[in-house]
Amino acid sequence: MELNDRNPWQRKAARAWGILCLAVCLPVGSEARNVCLSTPNTSLVLDVEQGEEPKYVYYGRSLSPLDVENIGYVRNCDQPAYPAYGLDCPHEAAFAVRHSDGNLSTQLEVCAMEEKDTGEARTLSIRMKDKVYDFYVTLYYKAYRDVDIIEAWSSFRNEEKGEVVLGQFASAYLPVRRGDVWLSRLYGAWANEARLVQEPLRPGMEVIQNKDGVRNSHTAHAEVMFSLDGRPQEDNGRVIGAALCYGGNYKLRVNTDESEYHHFFAGINEDRSSWHLGRGEDFTTPPLALTFSSEGLGQASRNFHRWGRKYKLAHGDRERKILLNSWEGVYFKINEEGMEAMMSDIAAMGGELFVMDDGWFGGKYPRNSDKTSLGDWVTDRRKLPGGVGKLLREAEKRGIKFGIWIEPEMTNTRSELYEKHPDWIVQAPGREPVTGRGGTQLVLDLSNPDVQDYVFGVVDSLMTKYPGIDYIKWDANMGILNHGSHYLEGNRQSHLYIAYHRGFEAVCRRIREKYPDLTLQACAQGGGRANYGVLPYFDEFWVSDNTDALQRIYMQWGTSYFFPAMAMASHISAAPNHQTFRTVPLKFRIDVVMSGRLGMEIQPKDMTEEEKEMCRRAIADYKTIRPVVQKGDLYRLLSPYEGLGAASLMYVSQDKAEAVFYWWKTEHFMNQHLPRVRMSGLDAEKNYRIRELNRIDNQPLPYEGKVVSGAFLMANGLELPYVHQVERNRKNAYSSRVIYLEDAGD
Repeated sequence: MELNDRNPWQRKAARAWGILCLAVCLPVGSEARNVCLSTPNTSLVLDVEQGEEPKYVYYGRSLSPLDVENIGYVRNCDQPAYPAYGLDCPHEAAFAVRHSDGNLSTQLEVCAMEEKDTGEARTLSIRMKDKVYDFYVTLYYKAYRDVDIIEAWSSFRNEEKGEVVLGQFASAYLPVRRGDVWLSRLYGAWANEARLVQEPLRPGMEVIQNKDGVRNSHTAHAEVMFSLDGRPQEDNGRVIGAALCYGGNYKLRVNTDESEYHHFFAGINEDRSSWHLGRGEDFTTPPLALTFSSEGLGQASRNFHRWGRKYKLAHGDRERKILLNSWEGVYFKINEEGMEAMMSDIAAMGGELFVMDDGWFGGKYPRNSDKTSLGDWVTDRRKLPGGVGKLLREAEKRGIKFGIWIEPEMTNTRSELYEKHPDWIVQAPGREPVTGRGGTQLVLDLSNPDVQDYVFGVVDSLMTKYPGIDYIKWDANMGILNHGSHYLEGNRQSHLYIAYHRGFEAVCRRIREKYPDLTLQACAQGGGRANYGVLPYFDEFWVSDNTDALQRIYMQWGTSYFFPAMAMASHISAAPNHQTFRTVPLKFRIDVVMSGRLGMEIQPKDMTEEEKEMCRRAIADYKTIRPVVQKGDLYRLLSPYEGLGAASLMYVSQDKAEAVFYWWKTEHFMNQHLPRVRMSGLDAEKNYRIRELNRIDNQPLPYEGKVVSGAFLMANGLELPYVHQVERNRKNAYSSRVIYLEDAGD
């Protein structure tokens, strides 16, 4: 709508219903138009006035109609919704452009506003124009009706006579009122992903960014939480959560200047990525998902999980299958007999899916190591005489599904694909290509439509020839190590990083359109693609190549801040562990894995019959609790990062009739004293029957089978033994418990 009628906007704003406030606000003058967007428990209010730049008024707990009407009079701040560079140069900007005549300044004013209601969400678009140039910026805010998430993004359109260059293009900006504000974020490295760090915001600039080009969540994450009331707490305090929904290079900036605000900017990393926009062309940024919680970090996480399952994650309404992956069991030593034996073993243990990992393909160059064959996606008949088709038939005989590993974005210098298409790789012009894994790996240039067709064809050919394939593990073991494209023109080389991910998304959309029921895992040298930019196309991600159970507690804990359990692939592996060489007992390994999407990454023939039986029982129990774990609400109870010697969390079903409680001892000392963990999320009025899963003790816990009220469990918890009561020769330092709670009725 055009901005010429104040009253209808005020009437719409008054429909918001809710509670208190947060940290962003603006005064509203006599000509201001307050626009309110609301989710079930949050409100966002913007001051949108024709001929002026839009401003933030409020973001926080949902407002009552009275407070919406008067919010402008009780606030005293003046922050734009999307600060542009050029007329306030000393301050950080969300957006900067070089106009067609070389002018670097931009001054935006509102020229139109539109609201759309799709039933599931209400979207507000605010169109702005530069006061001098025919250049347009549109801000979008999408508020969901049934989850507490508001997505914000921006788009740009060039109507100038010549080309413009975008130098900075944040998806969104949010001012956060200064106080005792703490930042929670994730950092890490290969085999040590998603580690949690929490620190107070200090004056200066905090930058969280990625420049990998292909994967973006190994060393940092594009998701953060701001705790507004001091040190972060799980169940108390106001929290703003933010997650950038993008799979490529990103940059999050928090600038704490001399003003009353921490200035938060999030978007694509503009470093070496300036975008040339011709006349009549548009550029749209990825959305930034925002949530607000007045009940600490835990509620913010649950908000992300509910939104992720319903609106972002592929097949977020489906339970994930229990699988065995061949990688750590055999590595590249794929053979037909071995694959069939592993299928028999996982079927006998109650599993539902077998995934054949790397090493199954190669024609001229057999894939016996990571140095050859990527791109040559033909079955190696020397290893698999009957081909993939025979394995599919064998899986069907055993009553399980079959999956396969591919790495379609990559090639090797020793491959038939590279020999045929050396111009398809990412390569700096006039220079030798920089190789990655194995000294021979190269990245294919997905900015090239021919490469996009090829990558789509890898999946399409497999699925056309073998329609019974149920699951594809899609790997990406290399980043962009040299900047250059044979396809992009010389003055468009800066488009590479963004064009790569546009090409990747285009391929993923085609795959999903043709194969909507196919299960896809995003594996990117481990946890390199744990982000909401790729999850609309993938069912899950591989948290880390590190399957060590003790370290997984820390990594999965951090991951849980933003992603639901059904997205976190977690596998039982061998001992000693293949990465850390730590020897962790099977009971502990199982108990950790059961808190995510349970799978196995092991060679069953190396297991004892007792170990196989333990896994069989665990798989059967996991099928019972799977709906609660994968679709329930998460409550983190005792953080491993607190250094108190244990970690604990639980999942509670939506109707609070079932819950699963996890407890792991993380430190092992004589005469140690661990905190008693109170439960959370239960119905205080319900009575719950207690059953321990995966029990190895000679005697059950004293409260096994007993009925206890939800009120008691949340006020007191249960006393947990620090060691397992087993024969002396079976004792070890580790201890863990999984307890299933079920509504016992009246």
